[in-house]
Amino acid sequence: MTLSSTEQMRRWTGPALFSYGFRPFFFFGAVWAGVAMVLWILALSGQISLPSRLDPVSWHTHAFLFGYLGAAIAGFLLTAVPNWTGRLPVVGTQLIGLFALWGAGRIALLISGIIPFALAATMDLAFPLLLGAFLLREILSGKNWRNLPVLVLLAIFTLSDLLFLLDAGRGGYAAGGLGLRLGLGSAVMMVALIGGRIIPSFTRNWLVKTGQSARPAPPMQRFDKAALVIVALALLAWAASPTHRLTAGMLAMAGVLHLIRLARWKGGLTRREPLLLVLHVSYLCLPLGALAVSLSILWPELLAPPAALHLWTAGVVGGMTLAVMSRASLGHTGRALHAGRGTVAIYGAIFTATAVRLSAGFVPLSVLYHLSGGFWIMAFLGFAAVYGPMLWSAKRPN
Repeated sequence: MTLSSTEQMRRWTGPALFSYGFRPFFFFGAVWAGVAMVLWILALSGQISLPSRLDPVSWHTHAFLFGYLGAAIAGFLLTAVPNWTGRLPVVGTQLIGLFALWGAGRIALLISGIIPFALAATMDLAFPLLLGAFLLREILSGKNWRNLPVLVLLAIFTLSDLLFLLDAGRGGYAAGGLGLRLGLGSAVMMVALIGGRIIPSFTRNWLVKTGQSARPAPPMQRFDKAALVIVALALLAWAASPTHRLTAGMLAMAGVLHLIRLARWKGGLTRREPLLLVLHVSYLCLPLGALAVSLSILWPELLAPPAALHLWTAGVVGGMTLAVMSRASLGHTGRALHAGRGTVAIYGAIFTATAVRLSAGFVPLSVLYHLSGGFWIMAFLGFAAVYGPMLWSAKRPN
């Protein structure tokens, strides 16, 4: 008799790390983000030579965008699915296999200069393809059509990875190609879509709990849908034509609309709870990033385009994933939803890294790149240190 996924989870007697999807992917994803940055800084300073087929900048870009973010997406989806469908895609040995596939992809691309590149690319792409298959199975089984857009975005993310690797395999500068822009655009769109659901919802719950009368605008109102359409079109325009003045105008419009959208969520009232405030600050980097990228298109001599993008890569993706990972780790391991000093330090480190990297776009000093990387390492290895013990241990009883 085939056991249900819930029964498999209950009967799992192996390490607690593999008792729920968020545990291995959040922990090792954070470790990878920190270690990959250490390797990048050493390569940037000429102290090591990476054994990768990808040029150093492209490897750095892929390691974060498709490597780390792939793990964060997996951890989030494998945790959110029970709330969507009442089912759990993977647990125990299945989870170990999926996680091992992610880890194999990271190693394969790191050493892709000494193994066949086609093999390395296949190992990397196998993970998001399998994750997408699991998600599709759950959506079809639960008839949860509302979350099909998430699956579509995951498919675009996977296609972007393929385009990135094809570019790299041909010897191109993949970090400046369509795969990078499409992948980053899909990541920003995921934050716009999923963040637009959870941020006002969590904010409302907290305002009610603390006895405040103000309420955020309910999620997915007509204005929200219009703002999502505009940012989707702007991101597609940027992916297709990243230097066109029309793209700059569309990004500026999207930035303004999402600043208004964020203001409707009453984030200023959450100052007393960093675990909630960080969601608003991370989302703020989305419209600020759109405005910065627009500025870098019109006046690249004022703000270097790569620096502008770091408002999205570090601020939106880095900040939002750390915010969601810390909140989910606390809630799903039986802890109170409150940010302690270590968590606040993690948040401070990621936004300091973002600000310092952005400043390097105005004043290109090498020390700023290293300083930003140092704060990034503090944020992600700090997450592993603070949250590792709870991710590796069994859930506290209610």
